[in-house]
Amino acid sequence: MELLFLGILVLLMITALLSGFPVAFSLPGSSIIAIGLAALAGWVFADNPDAYFHEGGPVQWLSAGVTNFRSLYWNVERDTLIAIPLFIFMGIMLQRSKVAEDLLVTMAQLFGPVPGGLGISVVLVGALLAATTGIVGATVIAMGMISLPAMLRNKYSHSLATGTICASGTLGQIIPPSIVLIILADQLSSAADQASAMRKAAYREITGEFSMPSVLDITSASAGDMFMGAFIPGILLVALYVLYILFTALLRPKSAPPIGYSGAYDRQFLVKVLMSLLPPLSLILVVLGSILMGVATVNQAGAVGAVGAMLMAGYRLHHRDERRYWPAFIAILSVVALGFIVANFDLNIKSINTDEDRIGVALGLVAVAALLVALSWSGWRVFKNGTILHEVMGETAKTTSMVFIILIGAAMLTSAFRAFGGEELVKDMLTGLPGGFWMQFFVVMTVIFILGFFLDFIEIAVVVVPIVAPILMADPSANITAVWLGVMIGLNIQTSFLTPPFGFALFYLRGVADKAVKTLSIYKGVVPFIGLQILALVITGFFPSLVNYLPNRTYLTSESAPPPMNPRIQPCLEEQVLTLYGIQEASLMAAIDTMASVDVSYLSSASADLLQDSLSKARQTFEKVNGIHQAKAQLTDFEVSYAPLHKQVRELQAHVRRNTRLSEDAALQLRRLDDIALNDDRRAELKQRIVDLASLSQRLTASIPSEWSSQRPIYETLNKAEKQSRNQYRRNVDEAYDGIVQLRLWIQQAPELAAMVGAVAVLEDAIESMDAKTAMAAIKVQERQLGYFAGVSAVKSKLSKARRALKGSKYNPEKAKAYHLQAMTLLNDEVQWRQTAALELAPALATYDAAISSSIGLRLQERMSHDLATTVSACLSSHKDVSLQF
Repeated sequence: MELLFLGILVLLMITALLSGFPVAFSLPGSSIIAIGLAALAGWVFADNPDAYFHEGGPVQWLSAGVTNFRSLYWNVERDTLIAIPLFIFMGIMLQRSKVAEDLLVTMAQLFGPVPGGLGISVVLVGALLAATTGIVGATVIAMGMISLPAMLRNKYSHSLATGTICASGTLGQIIPPSIVLIILADQLSSAADQASAMRKAAYREITGEFSMPSVLDITSASAGDMFMGAFIPGILLVALYVLYILFTALLRPKSAPPIGYSGAYDRQFLVKVLMSLLPPLSLILVVLGSILMGVATVNQAGAVGAVGAMLMAGYRLHHRDERRYWPAFIAILSVVALGFIVANFDLNIKSINTDEDRIGVALGLVAVAALLVALSWSGWRVFKNGTILHEVMGETAKTTSMVFIILIGAAMLTSAFRAFGGEELVKDMLTGLPGGFWMQFFVVMTVIFILGFFLDFIEIAVVVVPIVAPILMADPSANITAVWLGVMIGLNIQTSFLTPPFGFALFYLRGVADKAVKTLSIYKGVVPFIGLQILALVITGFFPSLVNYLPNRTYLTSESAPPPMNPRIQPCLEEQVLTLYGIQEASLMAAIDTMASVDVSYLSSASADLLQDSLSKARQTFEKVNGIHQAKAQLTDFEVSYAPLHKQVRELQAHVRRNTRLSEDAALQLRRLDDIALNDDRRAELKQRIVDLASLSQRLTASIPSEWSSQRPIYETLNKAEKQSRNQYRRNVDEAYDGIVQLRLWIQQAPELAAMVGAVAVLEDAIESMDAKTAMAAIKVQERQLGYFAGVSAVKSKLSKARRALKGSKYNPEKAKAYHLQAMTLLNDEVQWRQTAALELAPALATYDAAISSSIGLRLQERMSHDLATTVSACLSSHKDVSLQF
C-alpha cells in the first residue's frame, strides 16, 4: 500500500505540472493530498491512520515538512540563498540597461570577417552575459532580436543560427554566477550531511569502530566552491561551441559565411570595443575574482555585483554626455581610496588610540560617503529613466519569490516522498544495480536528462537532487565530492532549456524569431549543441580535476588555509614529501651531520639533550620512510587479489542488509494490522514475505566465499601496519623538528631573559626586609613573568619553593634565600648559554631549519608553500577509491 500512495504522489505531481498548474503549489499540494489520502485510507480500512506510511504517521510527516520550511529561513548557518536576489537584481538590471545590445553589435563587427564569426560572437557574448546576468530568458530574447536578423540577412543556416542563440543563452546556467549553482549548493550541503551520516553508519557497522577517520568523510560544497568548480567546465563548453561553429563554417561555408565590416578598424573602433567590453569584464573580474581569491563570500560578491550593475546602468541609461560617467568615476576612485586606507590604517573603531588611527577612520568615512553619493546618483538616474528601476525591482521580487516558494514546496514533497518509503525504494533500486557506482550515476544522469524534456531546472534541482545525491555521495568506491556532483548535475540540467518539447530557450526564441524560421529548424539547430553538452558532461566526468582543482587551490592558498598537519591533506602531502626524500636524502643527511658537528659544549644539559634527541629523530626519518614504502608495497600487492573478493562479499552483505531492512518493514506493517478478517490475506502475504527474505538472506550468506574469513584479517593486519608506519613517521618528524623550534625559541628569548636577572635578584632584599605576605606576592609576580619564557621551569620551581618557605607556619626566610640563590644560579647559567648560543649556534640552527623545513619539518609549518599547495590541490582533485576501508 505504501507503493500505491507513493505512485499517487508522483502521479498527482506530474499531472499538476503537465497541466500548467503553478509549480509552487503543485509540489506541496500533491504532497498534502497524498498524505491525506493515505491517512484516510488507513483510518477507514485498518482503523489506524498510520497504517499505510513507511514509518510514523500523517502528523509527523506534515510536521517534518513544516520543519523543512523553517530551515530555509531560520537556520542561521544556511545563508547561501541570500545571494539569489542579489544576482537576480544584477542580471535584470544589466539586461535592462542594454549591455547585451552593445556587446552583440560590437562583437559582431569584431568577429564578422572570420568564417562563422557572427555565430562565434554570439557564443562569446552569451558567455559574457552568463557571467554578468545569468538570466536565460533575457539573454536568448536579446540575442534573438539583435543577432538572429543579422545572421539571417547574411545567409546563415536557420538551424545553425537558432541553435547557436539558444545554446549560448543557456550558458548562464553553468557559468558563474548562476542561480542554478546556488540552489544546487544549498541542496547538496544538506545531502552531504546525510551522506556523511550514511557513510559513518556503514563504517561503524562494518568495522565496529565508532570514529571514522576524517580523510574518509564527505567533502561538502558551498556556493563559492560551486562557482569555482563550474568555471573551467563552463569555459570548456564555450570552447566546444566555438570549435563546432568554426568547423561547420569551414566544412560548409554557405551555412556560416564571413561578414565584412563596412567601417575601419581604427582607434575609434578600438575605443568602442573597449567601452563595450571593459565594464562587463570589470564586473566579472570583481564578482568572480573576489570569490576565486577568497576575498569575498558569495553573498558579499552578489552585493558588489548588484552595486556594480546599478553604477553601469547609471551611465548607460543617461543619454546626455555631460557628467555621464561621473558617478562611475567617483565610485572607482572611492573604492581605490578605500583599498589604500585599509592597507595603511587600522580602521577598527574599538582600537582607536592615536591621531593616525583617527585620521584613517575619518578618511574611510569620507571614501564611503563618496561611494554612497555615487551609488545614490546612479540610482536616481535609473529611477528617473522611465519605469526601469520599478520593473527591475518587481522582476527581482517575483523571480526570488518563485524560487523560494518552489524550495518550500520541494521541502514538503521530499517529506511526503520519504513518508511512503520512496527514499528507501530509490536507494534499494540504485544500490541493487550491477556495475556499482558508475551504473548508479549513469541511471541518475539519464533520468535527470529525460526529466529535462518536461521539467524546469529548479524542479529538477530541488526534487531529484535531495533524493539521489546522498546515495551517490555516500558510495566509498567513487568517493566523489559534492562540488563535482553538483557541476555534473548542473551541466545536465542545462540541457533542460534546449530539449524539445518544453525547452524554455526554444520558446523564448520562437517568440521573437521571424516567421520564416520554422519551429522544426529551431529543434534541429539545438540537437548538435545538446550533443556538445553531453560531450562536455563526459569530459568533466572522466576528468574530475576540471571541477575540483580550483576550489581546492583557492582553499589551500587562501589566508585561512589549513596547516600542513591537517589530516585530510596528509595522504597527498606525504605523497609529495616521500618522493622528495628519495631525491634529497643525501643533502638532508649532510645537513644533519653538519648540525651535529657544531660545538655545543656550552649548552645546558636540557638544551643539549633536546638538540641531540632532535638530530637522532631526524636521522631515523629515512628508516621510517622506508617502513612506509615497505608497508605500502605489501598492502598494494595484496590488494590486487583481495579487492575483487572484497567487492563481491560487500555486495552480498549489502543485499543481506537490504533484505533485513525489507523484512523489518514487513514486520512493522504486520504489527499495524488488526484482527479484521479483511486483512487476513495481507497478513499471510507479509508473513510469507518475511520467511522468503530470511531464506534468501541465508542463501546469500552461505554464498560468501570461504576464503573471506582468512583474507579479511590479513588485509586488516596489512592495512593497520601501513597506518602505524605512517603514524610512526609523523610522530618522529614532528619530534625531530619540534626540538629545533624549541631550541631556537629559547635562544631568541635570551635578551628578554637577561632583562629578568635584575628583577629576580632584588627578591633577596624582599625576603629579608618585607613581611612574608608582601615577599610572597613579589616572588609570585616574577614567577608569572618567567612563565612567558620557555625552558626555565627549573628556575620557576626554585622560586616557587622559596615562596612556599615563607608561607604560614613554615616561615623560614633562610631556606627561602637558599632557594632564591639556587634560582639565581640557574637563571644566570640559562642567560649565559643562551647569549653564547645566540652568537655561535643560532646561525647554524637557522641554516639547518631552512634545510629541513620543507621535508622533515613540513608538518609543523604554519602553512604550505604556494607551489606545494598547488601540487596538493591537484592531488586532492582526483577521486580515490576508499571502499576497501569499509
